[in-house]
Amino acid sequence: MRYFITFIICVALISVSSCRKDFSTIPSFGNLEFSKDTVFLDTVFTNIGSATYNLKVYNRGNKDITIPKINLENGVNSNYRLNVDGIPGKEFNDIDILAKDSIFVFVETTININAVTNPLYTDRILFDTGTNLQDVDLVTLVQDANFIFPAKDALTMKIDSLTLDGQPTTIKGRFLTDAELTITKNKPTVIYGYAAVPANKTLTIEAGANIHFHNNSGLIIDDKATLKVNGTLTEKVVFEGDRLENSFSRIPGQWGTIWMRAGSKDNEIKHAQIKNGIIGILIDSIGTPSTPTLKLESSEIYNNSNFGILARETNIEAHNVVIGSAGQASLAATIGGTYNFTHSTFANYWNNGIRQLPAVLVNNFFTFQDVNGQEITQTRDLKAANFTNCIFDGNNNIEFVLDKVDGSLFNYSIENCMISFTDNSNTFDGVVELDFENNTNYQNIILNGFANFRDTQKEDFIIGENSDAINKGKTTLFTFDILGKDRTTNPAIGAYQNITFD
Repeated sequence: MRYFITFIICVALISVSSCRKDFSTIPSFGNLEFSKDTVFLDTVFTNIGSATYNLKVYNRGNKDITIPKINLENGVNSNYRLNVDGIPGKEFNDIDILAKDSIFVFVETTININAVTNPLYTDRILFDTGTNLQDVDLVTLVQDANFIFPAKDALTMKIDSLTLDGQPTTIKGRFLTDAELTITKNKPTVIYGYAAVPANKTLTIEAGANIHFHNNSGLIIDDKATLKVNGTLTEKVVFEGDRLENSFSRIPGQWGTIWMRAGSKDNEIKHAQIKNGIIGILIDSIGTPSTPTLKLESSEIYNNSNFGILARETNIEAHNVVIGSAGQASLAATIGGTYNFTHSTFANYWNNGIRQLPAVLVNNFFTFQDVNGQEITQTRDLKAANFTNCIFDGNNNIEFVLDKVDGSLFNYSIENCMISFTDNSNTFDGVVELDFENNTNYQNIILNGFANFRDTQKEDFIIGENSDAINKGKTTLFTFDILGKDRTTNPAIGAYQNITFD
């Protein structure tokens, strides 16, 4: 009986607590306040939904009120969608706000540019009517684009997956047609899934083009295929995600990667920005010592959730390159290969979690498990890892590591570079490859110098007038910096000549 009485008391308490206390309201009197007078939904691509934006509506008075009506001025035909205090719709009646309280209004949109007369699409949220009418403006710029979608099975509507090396994969996407192998600046290009360049074909991307990738999307340059990115100093080519809202401008991992598969050849990227992906460039092509698989020039790779560049036994020739924040390493040059970087800045100030790797990692091996579960290490020749006039910096103590396993070539030369390296735990004591003072492979090294970057949190790695890199570079063939500034004499280390900050 005692337990039964206790049960009855608990039920009664729950019933009482779950009952909403009634309250009386008065009609709204046109004195609402808003967190903003205009909701700007940034720019969206045609037929792609926006992010969700919020508006707060305040009742500053001492009495509970009822707003008789909240609606979109364009009515049910509006391209905006509302959610008022948890209720979706486009028109709402008798919305209560307690005294000294507020409610949220959430706004989204999806717009077909062909269905509107003006790409600057506007509407208003109307609160109340008559003399008590108040409003908040809604503004969105809708942008037309060229879309590349993977194919679908006509019957099942299942999205097709790529077949690579004659084997089916789980990668959603398709090979580009000949008509799609030139991308211009006339319209942005939006890619869903992976767009692959077929063997013996070249994808040419012209100056000023903007390439946007949906989630889990990217480019694949297949065996015997080629990528040519022809940006210029004044018209860069930009690779980024397809969310144009300002809140997405610095979110990493929005898309996949530009993957240069084994056998791709003669790839060139000039004056490009590659940002907010998982891996900026993934390059597997073995290449040859004399012919680079990738020539990379005057380009920036920022804010990728794993790597800026992940290279595996390949050949890269690069100058005037800036590789910024990445969740693991800015540059991982792995499993041997040939790497020549001149006047490049590697600056990893990742602040989205703990980073285990340095800004730059170079090694000559890979590990795998055999059929018996035993871990096997195999080496490959590091034919060259040459870094000249480069900065290795970031927010870790150690930002440059050469990781050698005996059994193959390990050739490297580090000249006139500034290296951030503080081995507090003496982890690398006795490692010849990281003996900066007694190893002739290092020449004119500045250890733990002050780079004086303008703003590391904004991936702005221009150096200022107090930088230790000024006049410390070696004269090379590359007589202009990434911004076109002359460095014929007394060049600074890194991709930028120094300036005087405002």
